[in-house]
Amino acid sequence: MPGNLSPDTVSRLWLPRPALSACMRGVLGRDTRAAVLDGAQRFNHLAAAPLCWVFWQLEGVTEQLPPGAPASLSVPRQPLPSPILFGGPATVPTLTWNPGPSHGLMLLLTPDAAYRLTGLPVPEWVNRHADARAVLPPDWVAMCEAVRAAPDDEARVACMQDFLEPRWQAVRPALPLQGHRYLDWAQSLAMRAALSGPGKSLRQVERRIKSWAGLPMRSLLGLGRAERAFFNALAAGEQGPPNLAEVADASGYADQPHLSREVRRVTGFSPMELYRRIQEEESFWSYRVWQ
Repeated sequence: MPGNLSPDTVSRLWLPRPALSACMRGVLGRDTRAAVLDGAQRFNHLAAAPLCWVFWQLEGVTEQLPPGAPASLSVPRQPLPSPILFGGPATVPTLTWNPGPSHGLMLLLTPDAAYRLTGLPVPEWVNRHADARAVLPPDWVAMCEAVRAAPDDEARVACMQDFLEPRWQAVRPALPLQGHRYLDWAQSLAMRAALSGPGKSLRQVERRIKSWAGLPMRSLLGLGRAERAFFNALAAGEQGPPNLAEVADASGYADQPHLSREVRRVTGFSPMELYRRIQEEESFWSYRVWQ
């Protein structure tokens, strides 16, 4: 295996059913129970993202490092407070570590859908998480327990989607949202905000967007550009390291330094350092599953 990658880990991405494409972004899975990993390989790097999420620690333990901390075993860590967590949008990268073999799943939801489905005020959950069983409605808690009890990951993901599909059909907005990419979703959200409610001023529309998504439109568009650059760089990088000036131009940035600043803000790394680490380091598995 190249670099510091392990052949024995299982990292997966399940994409949503078509009926749920504007509700959920997908399900991330990580299983290291059959792998022998060193300390560096047991870190988990996650980019900032405008999503709400539910996380299941099915086996093992996950510990979180403070925001901005380096991937170092000397940095103090805190165990996650519950094996089932609900969390909101993240404006900074997240870094966690597993002290031993681990198996977990993370359901990724668009924040406006999470609000419609749970009633939880998303702005209060930005950069926060808590025991899902203490904050989610009773039917959600029952679903979370059913996911834990399911026999395998395929059954667990089916359980999530079977639960979400009828509920989303009942509450989904009349104006459909494009949900496959952050930028498309954010622009669709802005259009719905402009056409909803009695107030049509820019300030009222911005207030509506933040109440649904937890973040202001400027932040959503910034995260959307960064994601677009990520996928453009993946496409360009099939023939070798990407040309950052071309990626910046294709992704809507003013110039290459603008791209570099936003990528560092969202991921904690410069574009070329991030590219190298995705290719070589096991702990960047959450980026590779989207390739």
